[in-house]
Amino acid sequence: MSSVTLERPRAASPEIAPPALLRVRDLRKHYRSGDRVLEVLRGVDFDLAAGEFVSVIGQSGSGKSTLLHLMGLLDAPDGGSVHLAGGRVDNLPARQRDRLRNTAIGMVFQAYHLLPELTALENVLAPLMVRHGIWAWLSVRREARQRAVDLLERFGLGERLQHKPRQLSGGEMQRVAIARALVGGPRLLLADEPTGNLDVESGAGILDVLCTLNRSEGLSIVLVSHDASIAGRADRVVRLVAGRVATV
Repeated sequence: MSSVTLERPRAASPEIAPPALLRVRDLRKHYRSGDRVLEVLRGVDFDLAAGEFVSVIGQSGSGKSTLLHLMGLLDAPDGGSVHLAGGRVDNLPARQRDRLRNTAIGMVFQAYHLLPELTALENVLAPLMVRHGIWAWLSVRREARQRAVDLLERFGLGERLQHKPRQLSGGEMQRVAIARALVGGPRLLLADEPTGNLDVESGAGILDVLCTLNRSEGLSIVLVSHDASIAGRADRVVRLVAGRVATV
């Protein structure tokens, strides 16, 4: 495991800015197709304070999702660096990056990515089963199950624990996906267009959930959206234009 530690910060005095939980420096990413090179990110600098809720907005193709994937260690940058809790993480060995995603970073996508053969409860428990392995899982499964049930009940899904994804609405599936992202107790939640597949009412409900988690529990959130009205629910908005930060 890396030297990155993720202890919750002590309360700071009002005069002192919260420390950066996530820091991106000169982040670059390109994709090559034959002789053509598409530059997606062209040197992005970005900080997220502990407990902050930031929205990243921009038109399609501006690099929003690519930035989120790099911050979530799903892809590697071609230049620059990603730092989490003061330690560089983008250059860690694959196994250590996988562990950080499982323990420190929760991710929610526009597509729910639920396993269709599993119930809502089993989908939420899946990351913890991966974390602990078969034998250790036997000793923690009761506590883990209770945490998963508590999350689903909190999100209004107490009557849907044994329902499979095909039996759930879009808003319900997204709430299951958020519970799955949170069950391991991450410090950072990365959300890529989490309301994109939902109707207005369901989307508003998901945003309410995220805002409550941020304000009541201090969960740090980066939310990608193309919708300025959705982004306005965050503490701060970062705009990407052609792979660069235009305004902060």
